[in-house]
Amino acid sequence: MNWYLKRLGQAVFTLWAVITLSFVLAWNIPGSMIDRYVDQLSSTTGQDPAAIRSAIADTLMYDPDAAVHEAYLTYLSNLVQGNLGYSWAAQSDVNSLLVDTVPWTLLVMSLATFGLFAISLILGAIMAYREGSYFDLGNTIIGIFTTSIPYYVAAILLILWVGFGSGPITGLFPPRYRLPSEVSVGLSIDFVSAALRHATLPAFSFILTQYGLLSLAMRGNSVQTLGEDYVQVAQLRGIPERRIALRYVGRNAILPLYTSLLLSIGFMFGGSVILEQIFQYRGVGIYMYRGIQDRDVVLMMGTFIVITASVVISTFIADATYSNLDPRIKSGDQGEAY
Repeated sequence: MNWYLKRLGQAVFTLWAVITLSFVLAWNIPGSMIDRYVDQLSSTTGQDPAAIRSAIADTLMYDPDAAVHEAYLTYLSNLVQGNLGYSWAAQSDVNSLLVDTVPWTLLVMSLATFGLFAISLILGAIMAYREGSYFDLGNTIIGIFTTSIPYYVAAILLILWVGFGSGPITGLFPPRYRLPSEVSVGLSIDFVSAALRHATLPAFSFILTQYGLLSLAMRGNSVQTLGEDYVQVAQLRGIPERRIALRYVGRNAILPLYTSLLLSIGFMFGGSVILEQIFQYRGVGIYMYRGIQDRDVVLMMGTFIVITASVVISTFIADATYSNLDPRIKSGDQGEAY
């Protein structure tokens, strides 16, 4: 129990430290967010700049004219209460924006994560069993090549080839937006089908550029496991090859990749800032980009906290559950004593 409390304390401290550092950096961004919106709204609406400034200041989570430590304490107090503030760039509460956008980003991340690891683990295991064959060599070369391609370049190529190409699947996976205008959100076949088809290309951009590295890692783990004494003993005892592959080789080769599975979630959340902009997929990333572009500190910090929290929570889950997957790894005070 002490071990879990220690890890939980480390996770909370990490989240606090990142929020604090991010607030200090955001506080020192050149240019005033309030002045930007006062000039913009006064020129478009003709309202009194002083009235606009007062309305904006009333919705902020902190006094922009206060000392940095006072503004920080006010901001932290609002965060503890679950208040992420009001975004003037989006004209909405940040909490409402996140409730609307986080599920869509999670849909893309879930498809990308499970698709990536399913392809990588299966392909890596087959490459290990066929070590030295043309299949192994060809997939190694392709995996190294695709890993060298940035995910945003792959996204643009997928839009050109699949979204606007002339192949048989053109139009099946839309290259923009998260839903067609004629489909409404609800528990229906049309909604589920449209949501999955719109999320496929963004998710496949991650899969295409990341599967090579993970499949090679799975291949290496499987080759190493195949050389272990207990595998050779199992073969001598006449245990079926399928059982050896699943129970002896597969389970042990997958274990080192488990942490990578959870940590990849944070990478994908960070990558969504660019990816959602390319696909015009309205999720957390596109609003973080908008917050940076408009110097909307409240919106920028709210979306950044979500991304940071996802990485911290994923790391904590990996630490807390790894020993359950591999009995050889001890957890708690006893494990740390070894």
